[in-house]
Amino acid sequence: MSDIDQSEHAPRHHILSVLVENRSGVLARVAGLFARRGFNIFSLAVAPTDDERFSRITIVVDVASAPLEQITKQLFKLVHVVKISELHPAESVERELMLVTVKAEPSLRTEIIGLAEVFGGHMIDVGYAELTMSLADSPDRLDACEALLRPYGISEIQRTGRIALPKLRRA
Repeated sequence: MSDIDQSEHAPRHHILSVLVENRSGVLARVAGLFARRGFNIFSLAVAPTDDERFSRITIVVDVASAPLEQITKQLFKLVHVVKISELHPAESVERELMLVTVKAEPSLRTEIIGLAEVFGGHMIDVGYAELTMSLADSPDRLDACEALLRPYGISEIQRTGRIALPKLRRA
């Protein structure tokens, strides 16, 4: 089961792309709105856009915690929100970054490095008994890689949360 879909037809999460004015305190207001309303944020990522006046906040919200219409109405009430787009998983491209440190005896390093390469990962740090790798891919692929790395022993793991954009239209 994918972490986005309970079934092929019923998304478990809403992915919202929220364009906001790039001002101090905007993220705090958005997060505060979710907290006050009891909406569960599954993932949150924010960064400036190509236009320095704006930032894009990608919010993955648990469907069970709040109806989408209620979330968007509340977000639009915030002064610095410019635009809100719902990104359906089938109509968007999603990426997430994962840094993971894995226990790696010298005899297993080639095997672990090969596994990381299958998923497009890169070694970013090497210690005496561990390797740290960086992977950027869809959440499902990162889940799969994480599951395959677990038997080796994951010492530390950090994932960024999703970022997403609409898929481009094909002519």
